[in-house]
Amino acid sequence: MLFSRHRTHLPTPEEALKGRPEPGFAVPDRHTVLGNPLTGPYPEGLVVADFGLGCFWGAERKFWQAPGVWTTLVGYQGGHTENPTYEEVCSGLTGHTEAVRVVFDPAVTSYATLLKLFWESHDPTQGFRQGNDVGTQYRSAIYTHSPEQQAEAESSRTAYQSVLTGSGYGEITTEILPAGPFYAAEAYHQQYLDKNPAGYCGIGGTGVKLSTPFETNWGASCPTGIAPAPEPTEQ
Repeated sequence: MLFSRHRTHLPTPEEALKGRPEPGFAVPDRHTVLGNPLTGPYPEGLVVADFGLGCFWGAERKFWQAPGVWTTLVGYQGGHTENPTYEEVCSGLTGHTEAVRVVFDPAVTSYATLLKLFWESHDPTQGFRQGNDVGTQYRSAIYTHSPEQQAEAESSRTAYQSVLTGSGYGEITTEILPAGPFYAAEAYHQQYLDKNPAGYCGIGGTGVKLSTPFETNWGASCPTGIAPAPEPTEQ
């Protein structure tokens, strides 16, 4: 994931690669950890949430470890190019970010809980990068599927900005927008860290926690990633 061309501005629709009307590759049927289908339509009563928080290999693992998550898959979202490939996204000429689609059971977990996991699992103040991974495809993003999700995501951003500011961090750069097309990534990216347990993971976090009502964080930290925020010292 460290071989991006480090593009640090988004292309306009006119500058973006054209893409193609159909995917150029097949996506596996089922999740290698959870056993459920990767793509929809999903069973009635489940809810879809989309998040971008840097390299999607480690980001997906954070979410599939969370209670109440029915399936996850990784893909490309927020850009202009239809059915892009990984190489095209890494060029910075599609406008997409690496995203994780999370399908969850609202009787077991909540969107607020997933938002807490999202914020605490990365540094949302870094713009077009996440740690050592630099490029527009690593930007922080939340793509919402209802006005309720939009409002809750914006509220959580305000709450997390408050605690980040108090810990010495800058402004959150996370984009929060209604979800556009989600293009599933190639088969080898799906559940990558289940297939490659020692594989690269750039997900870390700031060490700054979001207070209730955005509840518990789960999942082991990645073996590599962003260093946590230092503990405050007494004056």
